[in-house]
Amino acid sequence: MSEPYQGGHLLTAEQEAVVRQSADALLLVTAGAGSGKTHTLVRRLDVLVAQEELGAGEILVLSFSRAAVRELRTRLARHGEAARHVRAQTFDSWALDVLVQVAADEEWRSRSFEDRIVGATDAIADGRADHLYEELRHVVIDEVQDLVGSRRELVETLLERYDCGFTVVGDPAQAIYGFQVEDPEERAGETNRFFDWLRITFGDDLLELRLTENFRARTEESRTALPIGPVLQAGAEARDAPHLGPKTFNELRTALLGTLNIGELDDEFVLAALRDPVGSTAILSRTNGQALLVSGQLHAGQVPHRLQRAAQDRAVPSWMATLFRSSAGSVLTRDRFDELVPNLSLSPGGDPDVLWGLLLRSTMRRGNRHSIDLIELRSVLAAGRLPDEITAQPSSPLVVSSFHRAKGLEFDRVIVVDPGPLLDGRESDPDEEARMLYVAMTRPRDELMWLNTPDTRLVRKGHAARWGRYGWQRWQRMGLEFLGEDVHRDEPAGTSVLSGNPVEIQDYLRTEISVGDELVLERMYEDSLEEGQSPPYLVRHAGCPLGTTSRSFQRDLYGFLRLSRDYVPRVYPRVIRGVYLDAVETVTGSEAAGSLVGLGAHGVWLVPRLTGLSWFGYDAKDDGREAKDD
Repeated sequence: MSEPYQGGHLLTAEQEAVVRQSADALLLVTAGAGSGKTHTLVRRLDVLVAQEELGAGEILVLSFSRAAVRELRTRLARHGEAARHVRAQTFDSWALDVLVQVAADEEWRSRSFEDRIVGATDAIADGRADHLYEELRHVVIDEVQDLVGSRRELVETLLERYDCGFTVVGDPAQAIYGFQVEDPEERAGETNRFFDWLRITFGDDLLELRLTENFRARTEESRTALPIGPVLQAGAEARDAPHLGPKTFNELRTALLGTLNIGELDDEFVLAALRDPVGSTAILSRTNGQALLVSGQLHAGQVPHRLQRAAQDRAVPSWMATLFRSSAGSVLTRDRFDELVPNLSLSPGGDPDVLWGLLLRSTMRRGNRHSIDLIELRSVLAAGRLPDEITAQPSSPLVVSSFHRAKGLEFDRVIVVDPGPLLDGRESDPDEEARMLYVAMTRPRDELMWLNTPDTRLVRKGHAARWGRYGWQRWQRMGLEFLGEDVHRDEPAGTSVLSGNPVEIQDYLRTEISVGDELVLERMYEDSLEEGQSPPYLVRHAGCPLGTTSRSFQRDLYGFLRLSRDYVPRVYPRVIRGVYLDAVETVTGSEAAGSLVGLGAHGVWLVPRLTGLSWFGYDAKDDGREAKDD
């Protein structure tokens, strides 16, 4: 083993073999669950900089998810030595950087993720980006098992175009993002297709290494699924082999059901244990619909928890609005920032020095360490380009998540919702079902348990990709999922549909409401104000009005209640319950509107962010039955 480094961890022989490869090596690393992949990549980057003498600008580091990039950046900042200044990016962020430099005349920031990926692929393929990467000597790519469709084509084009070394890392056993390819036949062909491409394209020049030792699981119980990993890897890599999924899935599920069953979430003993967990705990379910049901049960049992958001669903913390509201001019100095820190209500562990560096990085003022241009910072905020370290969800002792959203995370204790037996007609194939369950079962460090499957017969994904509650009758609509942008944000609450004191509402949001608090939505008018939308709803907390619903929510509620193309909803829920506060987030809107009501000239304020699978309450005379006879 090598000498310990700043992070205090030794390298195993397998890790050492990866770390010590030359800068021009063409390296594919198969890294099993919990095998110290991120630790190894940090050390690999240190060697590339310190011993291979590569500059930070000669290394490109990409990963599939924001969570993986955030973790890598954090590890580099804390434990990286020579490589602490190497920048890791998501594919989307990197593609946008390329396009802004080679096709600045187009509005790429307003284009879709898919458009940017395709645009960057074309720019690299036809040579327009060559001048950006004249000095590129090594590419590091993480989570390559998740490369499907346009992202896979982007990486293949990049590695073919530029004559440089690479280190690509992935685990075929954890390839669970095939669902992003809509066509079932094409989806099956995409799974781990990138591994095949590497072997065909680079042949004998490709060096393949493996990381097999698990460092996450500390007990026999938490190692329950690990023996299945090599089986899943072999099955995913054998393109012509028969499906191993049904047999492997059944083996995994049998192993899961052999661990402790905690029963139901209406058991007070279970709820009491979850209210005061020792260490970190996660409840993982196959779908986000199940996660919403579990979250609702926990709220009913008064168990604090966090519902894991999708990777692309980011919220700017409330302290950013306080920062803008407390800054009268267009420049924020470091001294003034330090003065404001005690009033910013930073999350536990929030380091002012780290946050200041992130703000400088996001406004591209690295040359000036003492001030930030607030106009530029507002533009970054409005465009959704703040660093992921700022917008990441705060930590919580108890997390509820789907299998997909838990990818890359780890916990002391994991409770897996029984996915049930394989059923015909599921969108994903048996192999992918097995890989998803494997991902869930390899998240714990210590304890693995399971929970009975919730009744989802009346819950399914419907209009606008929202989960909904349905009744036994075709016409019944009982509740709808709430998403991040369901509260109006173009003007501060109290200035348009909702009458009130905007400053008092902002102060209330900042000081009087907590994550997980229940909110109630009340219909403001009986009839819709605009065609194709429901009436607006007033968002209340403990009776206090905090905002109104957004037009996007009103369109989706209208569509959810619309039973057919020719049908026009005439009755809307009087009240909507089962909605909770996900966060108080900072948003941007009309600068004039904010200034007019005393919230400063920057057009930045707070709104409540909602979550939950709601319940509709109708007037007694309606009870949602007006659609029955149509």
